[in-house]
Amino acid sequence: MQPSEIVILITIGAYLLLMLLVGLKFSKTNHSVRDFYLGGRKLGPLVTAMSAEASDMSSWLLMGLPGVAYLSGVCDAFWTAVGLAVGTWLNWWLVARRIRRYSHHIDAITIPQFFSRRYGDRKNVLTCLAALVIVVFFVPYTASGFAACGKLFSALFGVDYLTAMILCAVIIVAYTSLGGFLAASTTDLIQSVVMTVALIAIMGWGVWMAGGMEAVIQNAQALPGYLSLTETHDAVSGGSQGYGFLTIVSTLAWGLGYFGMPHILLRFMAIENEKKLSLSRRVATVWVVISMTVAILIGMIGLTMSQNGTLDMLSGNGSETILVHMAQLLAKWGPLAAVLAGVVLAGILAATMSTADSQLLAAASSVSQNLLTEFGHIRLREKTNVLIARGAVLLISVVAIWIARDPDSSVFQIVSFAWAGFGATFGPVILMALFWRRSNRQGALAAMLTGGVMVFVWKYVLRPLGGAWDIYELLPAFLLALLAGVLVSLLTKAPETAITDEFDEVKRSLS
Repeated sequence: MQPSEIVILITIGAYLLLMLLVGLKFSKTNHSVRDFYLGGRKLGPLVTAMSAEASDMSSWLLMGLPGVAYLSGVCDAFWTAVGLAVGTWLNWWLVARRIRRYSHHIDAITIPQFFSRRYGDRKNVLTCLAALVIVVFFVPYTASGFAACGKLFSALFGVDYLTAMILCAVIIVAYTSLGGFLAASTTDLIQSVVMTVALIAIMGWGVWMAGGMEAVIQNAQALPGYLSLTETHDAVSGGSQGYGFLTIVSTLAWGLGYFGMPHILLRFMAIENEKKLSLSRRVATVWVVISMTVAILIGMIGLTMSQNGTLDMLSGNGSETILVHMAQLLAKWGPLAAVLAGVVLAGILAATMSTADSQLLAAASSVSQNLLTEFGHIRLREKTNVLIARGAVLLISVVAIWIARDPDSSVFQIVSFAWAGFGATFGPVILMALFWRRSNRQGALAAMLTGGVMVFVWKYVLRPLGGAWDIYELLPAFLLALLAGVLVSLLTKAPETAITDEFDEVKRSLS
């Protein structure tokens, strides 16, 4: 092992140790499942903002987005970033305060529980269905995060993929199962800082290695379609391809996914002082815009470095490792540079871990709290509930590890599908529950089923037909689910007076 690799390994090791210490610190604060899954609603505005966005972005921010910009130019990355930025702001502005107030009013600590209590579902059918949706989409999503960690260590140090993947999974499971929601949220704050340092550091160094920002722009201008917002660059042919209006709308639809992301909605529910949500919204939106802009620039800078011979040319999915190649080159400039490279690579690890821990908690709450306690009516003591919650984290992790055992498994393809699944299944129901007094239990159930089914149908049946069908499955599934929810609510019996009175009471408290 080279000296620079040893320094990188030590830096990453120190970072992982810090995550475990955070988990140990918060392990003594979990006296109930409310503490374990929602941190007792004690999150401050900064932790709320940064943990929500860090758990949202995942390794896609440091690998996927730069890779898209490196390979095909600005267009695809730009419209995706715009959709996500607008979706972030709208979610904070429309949903955050309302779901915090409503969930507190009906004493809901998970998203499935919120659905059933909001609609007076005494049989907890909505709880059961929502919990199953969370498990279906989050377990493979978590597996992709474990796989990303394993591939990172395997590529850097030549260690066995399975060993590296299991080691990273054990660390994530340890601090999540020990510290619960507060540990996951606090580590997410730390991880967002590490991600920010990684992005800024590698961008500044990369500009210098590329010959200055002017050289980066000139190189981009020389490539057909690279800087266009209606064309993409084709690295294989050296030409450009059209990026039509329908594709732009489809890409912008990524923003709709935010309304249905359980791990983000839980951050809204957990903030201690809802009056500070406006501060959280500003911090979160600014961070998202800046981080995605820098990520796109890193892809452009990396391509310039490849064009001038500083780095090897990357193709296909290999473009997603541009940040890793830049960090490895940086590490050769001496011990301090190797430490900085270690921070950059820890940033990739942080991006993955900050999403995986949140997914584990959401999936575990679905198994232990929603399926066993609420739907199964299994009553246990509080300490036993916390133990079961931790056991659920461990069980789900084992399944995720088994799914991710193949080193050739896809890391990123599942992300867009899971994002569409949550957005279309939960997003319309969240909006109806918070804003429409007339919506009822049957409408919520219809919207949830329609969204979930249509994501699969559009992805695997209709989208392969191409043409007008070739749009991101989230958009049609979301719209059809919302339509189904509205129609079924109007065609069935109005909600009980107690439910509408509760809605009115929450609405008055918000005015």
